[in-house]
Amino acid sequence: MNRRFDKMHGLGNDFVIFDGRTEPLEITEARARAIADRRTGVGCDQLILLEPSVSADVRMRIFNSDGGEVDACGNAARCVAILIGGDPTIETAGGLISSDTGSGEAVIDMGAPRFGWDEIPLAYAMDTAEMPVGWEDLPQPAAVNVGNPHVVFFVEDASAVDAARLGPLIERDPLFPQRVNVNFASIDSDAIKLVVWERGAGLTQACGTGACATAVAAIRRKLVRSPVPVHLPGGTLVIDWSPGGPIRMRGPAAHVYSGEIDVEALA
Repeated sequence: MNRRFDKMHGLGNDFVIFDGRTEPLEITEARARAIADRRTGVGCDQLILLEPSVSADVRMRIFNSDGGEVDACGNAARCVAILIGGDPTIETAGGLISSDTGSGEAVIDMGAPRFGWDEIPLAYAMDTAEMPVGWEDLPQPAAVNVGNPHVVFFVEDASAVDAARLGPLIERDPLFPQRVNVNFASIDSDAIKLVVWERGAGLTQACGTGACATAVAAIRRKLVRSPVPVHLPGGTLVIDWSPGGPIRMRGPAAHVYSGEIDVEALA
C-alpha cells in the first residue's frame, strides 16, 4: 500500500510526515522504527502522523526514531504549520498549539510551561528551579515540562559536554519515570548555546521543545532576558516567554521533498 509522505526539517531536526486525515494510517512502534531507519527506510528523527481533530485544525501524533510515541515536538509543529498553511491550530497529546506563518518563518505558541515536580514528572518531590541532584560534575539542573519533560544543565561550554555518553544515562535515570529530554546549555551574553539529547531519538541538530525549556529555565534564573536566541547545532530559534504566560517560538522550517513508500512492506 503506497502512501504519500512529505520530508521536512526544522534546523536539521528532520521529519517524515504522513497525512492520515482522509485516509487513516496505522503506525505501530515497529513501523515507525522501520520508516525512521536511515539505511533501510526513509530516515528521520521523528515520524509525524496527521489526523482529524475535533478541537483544532489538525491532530499531530509524534513517533520518535525508536518507535515510541511522545506528546510534543516544537520543530515538527513549525513544519506542520508551514505544510498545511493558513496559521493552523494543532492538537497534540501535550496540549493545543497555535501558529503564525505570515512572516515566512513559523511562530508557534507552545502554551505555558509547567514546573511542578509531579507535572514533569519526577519520582519524588523537589524544587525544579534548582534541583538538589547531580550527575558527575553536572549539579543542580532545572526541570520544565513544555508538553514533554526536560531537564536543563547550565555549563561553561555546552559543546564540551560528552552528551552522547551522559544523555542516555540521565534520560533513563529512575528519577524520571517517563524518561526525559536532556539539555546542556551555556550562556553567551544574552543568548544560549544548546546541545540536546532527545528522549527516544538521541542527539539531534535541533530540538524546539528543548530550546523552549532551556530558555524558560534560564529566564527563571535571571541568566538571560526574553526574547532570547537559542543557538543549536542546526541553527537558531528565538524564544519569547514572560512568567505566567505562554512560550512563543520563532524559527524556520523547510520542505525537502515528497515521495511514496509501501508501508505494508515495512513492519
